[in-house]
Amino acid sequence: MADAPSHAPQRQARRMATNMPTELIRSFVAIVDAGSMAQATETIFLTQSALSLQMKRLEDLLQQKLFRRDGRALALTAAGEDLLVRARQFLALNDQIVQSMGQGFDPEPIHIGMTQDYADTVLPDVLARFHHAHPRARLRLHVGGTVDLLELFDRSKLDIVLGFGRHAERPDGELIQVALTQMIWLGGHTHAEAAEVPLVLLEPPCQFRNAVLTTLKESGRDHRILLETPHLPGLRAALRSGLGASARTTGYAAAAGLPIMAPGSLPALPELPTILLKRRAAADAVDDLAELLVQETRKTHD
Repeated sequence: MADAPSHAPQRQARRMATNMPTELIRSFVAIVDAGSMAQATETIFLTQSALSLQMKRLEDLLQQKLFRRDGRALALTAAGEDLLVRARQFLALNDQIVQSMGQGFDPEPIHIGMTQDYADTVLPDVLARFHHAHPRARLRLHVGGTVDLLELFDRSKLDIVLGFGRHAERPDGELIQVALTQMIWLGGHTHAEAAEVPLVLLEPPCQFRNAVLTTLKESGRDHRILLETPHLPGLRAALRSGLGASARTTGYAAAAGLPIMAPGSLPALPELPTILLKRRAAADAVDDLAELLVQETRKTHD
């Protein structure tokens, strides 16, 4: 008896679907827009070596060469040009879905505290890079003196503090010494030549105020305080008016356009540690933001 014909459906070999990781596509577009991997590191939260590995992984997934060398420049291949058009559409659709469908799932805000020095200098670049990596993250910024910020941290009101001074470890905080900051004298040279050095200072508690008063006292220089203020804008106004001398960091003085005394005009001021305090067991976004703050702050001291 002949075997009955088989009615089982013929199965054709199917290629398994390949999922395109959004982070690879976003990095690819960032590199193209920036013009190079080195430039892309300024806008995306990844090192150049990490970007290179991502592009290698993307090329392996697509089985296509996406970049070619054009002298010292990096250019797109024909496949890369084709992918770029589709990548922009892919990211636009991805962002549209997130914005329209994910509105009820906003993450909790990250609370950052920092001194005005770093809010005026490192913060703009950090915000740009962090937003690229975490476009839905929400931030709350507190600017003030380090002592006040640490008190807020101890009351669980802040997730990250970037400030000055030597401070004790916190049980629920990771303390990182970011750099040693050299304090410098600000003001006109006539202030250094005065019998009594006229001073404009922030109100206590203030690490810079303590350093100025201690240094002048230990060197035997007479001095008098002409103006005290709780805020840096008032201090900047007094320095620009030529009212007196004060102290801050080189980076802040340059960013604020403040007059810097020549070295040796007054007794040398001490170095001051810059510290970052980050809450332990925090969300990945908090860790990323803290790492960016450390990186950018250290760059200002190189």
